[in-house]
Amino acid sequence: MSEETKVNEQQEAMDNMIAVKKGDTVKGTIVKIDDDQAVVSIGYKYDGIIPVRELSSLTVDKASDVVEVGQEVEAKVVSVDDNKERLVLSKRQVDSESAWETLQARFDSQEVFEVVVADVVKGGLVADVGVRAFIPASMVERHFVEDFSDYKGRTLRVKVKEIDRENNKLILSQKDVLDAEFEANKQQVLESLQEGQELEGTVQRLTQFGAFVDVGGVDGLVHISELAWHHVEKPSDVVEEGQQVKVRVLKVDPGNGKISLSLKATLPGPWETSAEQFKIGDIITGTVKRLVNFGAFVEVAPGVEGLVHISQISHRHIGTPFEVLKEGQEVQVKVLDFNPAEKRISLSIKETEEAPAAAPKPEKKAKQQQQNLNNPNVSLSNESMSFTLAERFGDKLNKLK
Repeated sequence: MSEETKVNEQQEAMDNMIAVKKGDTVKGTIVKIDDDQAVVSIGYKYDGIIPVRELSSLTVDKASDVVEVGQEVEAKVVSVDDNKERLVLSKRQVDSESAWETLQARFDSQEVFEVVVADVVKGGLVADVGVRAFIPASMVERHFVEDFSDYKGRTLRVKVKEIDRENNKLILSQKDVLDAEFEANKQQVLESLQEGQELEGTVQRLTQFGAFVDVGGVDGLVHISELAWHHVEKPSDVVEEGQQVKVRVLKVDPGNGKISLSLKATLPGPWETSAEQFKIGDIITGTVKRLVNFGAFVEVAPGVEGLVHISQISHRHIGTPFEVLKEGQEVQVKVLDFNPAEKRISLSIKETEEAPAAAPKPEKKAKQQQQNLNNPNVSLSNESMSFTLAERFGDKLNKLK
C-alpha cells in the first residue's frame, strides 16, 4: 500500500469520525464486557465505557447482568478526556429520560404493560423500566402473599399507580390490573347465572355464617342454613376449603355483586330419604324440638319432624305439653300417619305406653261397699263404719232414745 493511499484512508477515517462532547446522546455497540463496565464502540477515535452504575437505574453486581456483547445501546456522554483517551457514557440517563415520558403517557391512559421483577426487597418488588419501579407487597396480588422469594424473574402485568419524576418515584400495581379483570369477569358471570341453575364450585373460605364458593371466578355465599338438611353448628362440620361441591343458585343480585347458593338443595331431602325409613305403626326414638300449646314437635330423623298432638302425649288429661315434656328430651313415639309427599308425620307418645287400670265407676264403688258390709270377713275403717251404720240403723236408734 502506497503512502498516499494510507494517508487517504486515515483522512477518510478522520472525516467519518464523529465529534462528541459532554451531554451528547450517542448510539453504539457493546464490544466487550468486564465485571464493572461495558465497552462501547460509538465510531469515535477510541471506545467509550459505561460503568456498571450507569448501566441501569437499579443496583447491579455485574455488567453482564444488564447488557451483552453485540447489543446496540443508546447512551449519554458523561465526560471526554482525549489526553487519557477516556470516554465515559451513561445508558441509565438516556433510559431514564425516555422512560419518564413513556411512563407518564401510560399513567394518563392507564395502560397495562409487562415488567420483569428484578429484585425482591423489604416491603415489595423492584423492576427496571428505565427507572427504578417499586411494587408494594399489597399491590402484587389480590390475596395476601407471605413469601415473595420466588417472584424474582417473574413477569407481571402492571399499571402505573403513582408517578413523581421530580422525586424519582414510581409505584406500579399488578393488583389494580387483577381487580379490574376480576370485576369484568364477575359481571359476565353474574349476567350468565340463572336462579335454580346447578353448577360445580370450589370452597374458597369458611366463616361463622357460611361458606364462600367459587363458581367460575366469582364467589357466592352458601349460608350455614343451606349447607345441609340437618342443623349445622359450624360450616367446617360439612365442608372444607378447596373441596369441590355442587351447588344450586338461589338468588343473583348483579347490582350488589352477590350470589346466594345452596348445597343442600342439590342433595336428596330428608323427607325423600325417609320415605322408606318409616311405616305406620313403627315405634321409634325421637327428640322433642318444640313445644306448643296444641302439642309437641318431635324430630325422628335429621330434618324430619312430626307432631304429637296434645291428646297423644299422655293417657291422663293434661292442660299443656309443658306439664310432662321439655325441649331436648328423648322420647319413644309411634307413627300414626306418614305422608312424605306432604312432609307430614303424626306421632303418639301415649300409644307406646301401657294404659293405667281404669278407675271404678261411682255406682260400682257403692255396690262394692254394700257387699263389704254384708261380708263378715271384710274389715271396715271407723270412718266407713260410722257412715254405713248411721244410714242403715238410723231410724231404729232414734226410736230407742
